[in-house]
Amino acid sequence: MVNLISDTVTKPTKEMLDFMMSANVGDDVFKNDESTNALEVKVARFFDKEAALFFPSGTMANQTAIKLHTEPGDQVICDHYSHIFNYEGGGASFNSGVSCKLVKGDRGRISATQVKQAINPPDFYHSPKTRLVSLENTTNKGGGACYELQEIKAIKGICTKHQLAFHLDGARLWNALVAKNHDPKDYGAQFDTISVCFSKGLGAPIGSALLGSKTLIEKALRIRKILGGGMRQVGYLANAASFAMDYHFERLAIDHRKAKELSEALESIKWVHSVEPTETNIVIFNIDTVDFSADHIISEFKKYHIELIAMDSTKLRFVTHLDYSDQDHNHVLETLKNMASL
Repeated sequence: MVNLISDTVTKPTKEMLDFMMSANVGDDVFKNDESTNALEVKVARFFDKEAALFFPSGTMANQTAIKLHTEPGDQVICDHYSHIFNYEGGGASFNSGVSCKLVKGDRGRISATQVKQAINPPDFYHSPKTRLVSLENTTNKGGGACYELQEIKAIKGICTKHQLAFHLDGARLWNALVAKNHDPKDYGAQFDTISVCFSKGLGAPIGSALLGSKTLIEKALRIRKILGGGMRQVGYLANAASFAMDYHFERLAIDHRKAKELSEALESIKWVHSVEPTETNIVIFNIDTVDFSADHIISEFKKYHIELIAMDSTKLRFVTHLDYSDQDHNHVLETLKNMASL
């Protein structure tokens, strides 16, 4: 099967596995795992943040960030497509006792103007106190859309003026950095905390990191413990993440090119109603539901040994990744031609 469900389906390369086995491990709960400590220093320096903490999942890293910046009863401003609202099991309310002020942005991206309008008056005790603004870059449900750095800086200005914390769910920030040719240190300068994922576009088997000031990361260590995220000889996984940063980062441009070619092929198919603009490795397309359903289209692709996922009843998604070979890509492009006249 050609698996285009997500960029999380990749398997470690032989070279990555070899590097994993070279890890110098210890008990990371006691901060004695040298490979994990080295990764945390490496990723913090990459974004010019003071410190970082390794997590088993991006969800736990995001939930820790929310807990760091809020108190029960507070409110978080985020887009209605946000991963922290849609795909983290209601963790914001369960773990931190906060609500989300949902803003309808552009493909998952909210503007500084929208953020300003969404802030609750601090002296109006009938409404939740606004404490945190959370962005997602790239946007998952928004089809891999990227923020412009200028807009991020404008939102940062609003946060500073209103004394709000600023968090970035950067699960696919690596893709945005490559697509927009942005300096990672510019992101470190804007956000109080940033989560990054190593198991999506970079192809590591597991792991995320939360970046911030030394003070915040010291507090995050306690929250990670409370959430059950303390790990022992985890350096093998930290080495996978470190290898991914070194060898799988710049090649993301290949995934972006293939995604763009899939998007262009979909544009000419009559049962495709529309295709979202494709900036990175996610291709989202909407189907004509008069004659077809998402389930029907998925079953048709399976006949050609291709797997994809439905985002809702009319919206489907391809995600290109490290294990999606040139041969796979040619097969999918040929299949799209064959399926054009369904």
